[in-house]
Amino acid sequence: MMTEPTRIPPRDDRGTQPAPWRRPRVVLWTAAGVVTLGFLVALEIVARGYGFSGPITEQSREVIFAPESGPLLYGGLALTMVVLTWRQRLIALGVAAGVDIVFFLVRWALDADMNFGNGALWVVLGVAVLGLTRRTGHERTLLLKGTGLGLLLVAGHKTGDTWLLITSKTRATVLDAYVAAADHALADPSWLVGRFLNATAPVSTGTLHVVYGQLPLAAALVGLYQLRRVAVERRFPAHHLVRTFLMIGLLGPAIYMIFPVVGPVFAYGTDGGAWATANLWPDTLPPVTDPRPIPFDGITPRNCMPSLHTAWAVTLFVHSRDGSRAMRWAGTFWLVGTLTATLGFGYHYGADLLAGVVFALTIETAMRCSAHGWDRAGVRLVALGTTVFAALLASYRWLPTEMAARPWLFGPLLLLVTGAVIYAYVRTARAARAAREREPKPEVPGQRPAPEAEESAEPADPTDAAGAAEAATTGTGTGTGTTGESGATDAKPELV
Repeated sequence: MMTEPTRIPPRDDRGTQPAPWRRPRVVLWTAAGVVTLGFLVALEIVARGYGFSGPITEQSREVIFAPESGPLLYGGLALTMVVLTWRQRLIALGVAAGVDIVFFLVRWALDADMNFGNGALWVVLGVAVLGLTRRTGHERTLLLKGTGLGLLLVAGHKTGDTWLLITSKTRATVLDAYVAAADHALADPSWLVGRFLNATAPVSTGTLHVVYGQLPLAAALVGLYQLRRVAVERRFPAHHLVRTFLMIGLLGPAIYMIFPVVGPVFAYGTDGGAWATANLWPDTLPPVTDPRPIPFDGITPRNCMPSLHTAWAVTLFVHSRDGSRAMRWAGTFWLVGTLTATLGFGYHYGADLLAGVVFALTIETAMRCSAHGWDRAGVRLVALGTTVFAALLASYRWLPTEMAARPWLFGPLLLLVTGAVIYAYVRTARAARAAREREPKPEVPGQRPAPEAEESAEPADPTDAAGAAEAATTGTGTGTGTTGESGATDAKPELV
């Protein structure tokens, strides 16, 4: 009597059974990609309606034309290269440099605009093509994730620029008078720090200009440190700095549309030109009167509430806590320097900074929970941060005169509610870390064992040895193909 042969599920490109836990992640990544693309398309349409290019057009033109920021494109390439081996990284850098040299010579001959970075973008796109055409399964997903990470860094910058242009075109009035009045409850820190920098210039201003302008570079270094083992482990960590950095840049400008503010150096200083109410910053405090919306030009971005530089610096500080002592000190220096620069250069009020701190910790908590799982403490903290952030904006808008009249009450209250969010975040983050450290470490799909484990490991029985020999012959089981590089999938899959 003949029996029907047992059907064996097809193997994936590493010779193992398809992991059920991978399917929800694929669906999640696909949904996130569709939402992101839809958002970029919508932003492009809105930008076109106001007569300027959107993020998709701006990034696409840099494939051929001179880029706006070469270092930004090479930063995106650096993030993409975390999925490559060291040999592949050297090849990628060599190709990028070669392409840039060719573009440089052509532009020099045509007397066109000179800049670099096209080569980096070409290599990032080339990694995506390689993943789609020469890799399958987990390796394809890994290369596409690396490409997406690099492109999102550049797209996030382009998206932010588009958002700022939209705020200047759609918000004819600004609410600086309200925030300036509320800032009296905090002793007008922008005016105080502005006078301090004027007294200590140019040493203080020169240093702080570097700190303020190179915040993205500092964040990229911390992000690369967190992603340094991706090429070895063949997977991304569940949560890292770049995720929160990009989310802050995506959501923050939406608040600008709700609460448009240009900053004291524009509304009360010389940088505002004819649109400034008076030349008061930083020597003379603004009078406390009944605040009203101030008409302003159609060029200056309304990018103060909340302070995204503060939010990014707080996120950088939080993620640098997991690094070395030098990195922790650098994170602290960048946080203090960024807060001082945002106030001392007149870009923000003190009230903006408090809102930025709450905004950053709320988003950071939400991103951590989305990666590691939602628990009751995380939900409570996100709810607390959202409530406090909404209360801060409402008080700045509807209670500024009362806050200026009673600084002894509202000043400590503002610091207290912000401190409550910080304290809750520290407790929640420590508890979540302790819980994760107690959990058993999951096995990394496709990861090869450590060398010492390979030396000490012996097959338990002859069938295991035979299976290992078969896997080595067919190039399956460890994800190593004929090229000898981890994760290569050039070998044909086994037919079963």
